[in-house]
Amino acid sequence: MTNPIAVVLGLILIGMIVGDVIVFDAANLLFLGKKLADLIEWIAFWR
Repeated sequence: MTNPIAVVLGLILIGMIVGDVIVFDAANLLFLGKKLADLIEWIAFWR
């Protein structure tokens, strides 16, 4: 991955996070954070 591609992807990710915070009051980020925590716990169990 080249630096320009990484910068563009980073800007897209930051833009989507800002958009979620503005439009949905970070509800989607909270949901994804909870699911990520569940996934980490599930993976740790099978380790």
